[in-house]
Amino acid sequence: MPEFSSRFNIQINKKSLNLLNLHPLLTAHFMKETAENKHKTASVTDSDDLVPKKEIREGLLIFVLATIQFTHMMDFVIMMPLGPQLMRVFNISPSQFGLLVSAYTFSAAVAGFFSALFIDRFDRKHALLALYLGFAVGTLACALAPTFALLLAARVVAGAFGGVLGALILAVIGDAIPEQRRGAAAGKVMAAFSVASIAGIPVGLYLASVTSWHAPFYLLAALSTLVLIFAFFSLPNMRGHLSSVSKTNPFLVLQQMLLQRNLQWATALTVTLTVAGFLVVPFISPYMVANVGFTEAELSYIYLFGGLATVFTSQWAGRLADKHGKKRIFTFAALLSMASILAITTLPPVPHFVALIVTTIFFIFFGARFAPAMALVTSSVEPRLRGSYMSINSSFQQLGAGLAAFASGLIVQETSNGTLQNFGWVGLLSCGVTILTVIVVKKLKQVS
Repeated sequence: MPEFSSRFNIQINKKSLNLLNLHPLLTAHFMKETAENKHKTASVTDSDDLVPKKEIREGLLIFVLATIQFTHMMDFVIMMPLGPQLMRVFNISPSQFGLLVSAYTFSAAVAGFFSALFIDRFDRKHALLALYLGFAVGTLACALAPTFALLLAARVVAGAFGGVLGALILAVIGDAIPEQRRGAAAGKVMAAFSVASIAGIPVGLYLASVTSWHAPFYLLAALSTLVLIFAFFSLPNMRGHLSSVSKTNPFLVLQQMLLQRNLQWATALTVTLTVAGFLVVPFISPYMVANVGFTEAELSYIYLFGGLATVFTSQWAGRLADKHGKKRIFTFAALLSMASILAITTLPPVPHFVALIVTTIFFIFFGARFAPAMALVTSSVEPRLRGSYMSINSSFQQLGAGLAAFASGLIVQETSNGTLQNFGWVGLLSCGVTILTVIVVKKLKQVS
């Protein structure tokens, strides 16, 4: 049968060519159609090669991303509860501590800008693993740093890889998760902050209190190595976005992103949301020790109870955003967060249980804003630009966080008796920026 079919096709082709020889125009038309069909076949083959053959299991993918996000977030947030100990050990001022926090974010901003020029040209898995390896090395350098200057340099290295890592995680969510489930997926990954608060920060603070501030970073470096090995074997190749990635000059692509009005609003949302949070967050721990009456060891309770609450509320916020609208849930959470911002920045010496209620409510609304906001941002950019844009967006986010932490360090002053003043002014400024986020989010449009 195959031999007969082959002979039959050959005979048909010969007859077709004989007929086409009757007129040169028919011959030209036949040759053109043949070339077009070959081109289409080649395109389909190339596209098939770019799409991963191994199916991405959504649950496993989210778990791996959340695990990476957990270590990344713990590395970032552990600096803030370590603030009182670092200020005491290195004998540094609030502004110097603010610089220590912002060094990570400024480095991440610069790295994110340059990575946007080429990040979409690589398999998502390979890029993710390479960045995570650099992050683990930077975290180990933090653990080994003996002086303030070397710790500052190590934070720059960790930030250069960690900041881009966070952006790439969101790009993977945008590529692999359908829009109708993207809010819930973002909520689960954002809940890594909560898990870091529940498990990571209390353990890190305990190790720091019984040994030294170096111990949490040693723990993180070891944990990151284990997660890196797990991710290497569990993540599939993710090259589907390469079928539509632009082959033009990367600077022209960058210009295209910066000139799109919708992406400008998405970036504005990220920056204002970050500034509103990081005006307040870096000095919560120093303020609780200096003004409210917590000891350094008792700071772990703030993050334990805040994390326990937000591990559920962040996911609820994501699911509610998918069901009732991301803009509506974001606006609701942002407006309610203002009361907790004012409360935590003006808190007088009160019983610990009252302070823990205030801090827990603050963290609930802090996390509830991010799940719908990040889902909106990832949906505001088309897939071919998503990785590059998320790196640019991360750069602006980290730049905003760094400027906010640095500005807060300049506003907050230490008095002669060791207490901190002007934190209330920081809270008012944060509320003003929160109102801006509500205005900006109404301008944003979803495109994918």
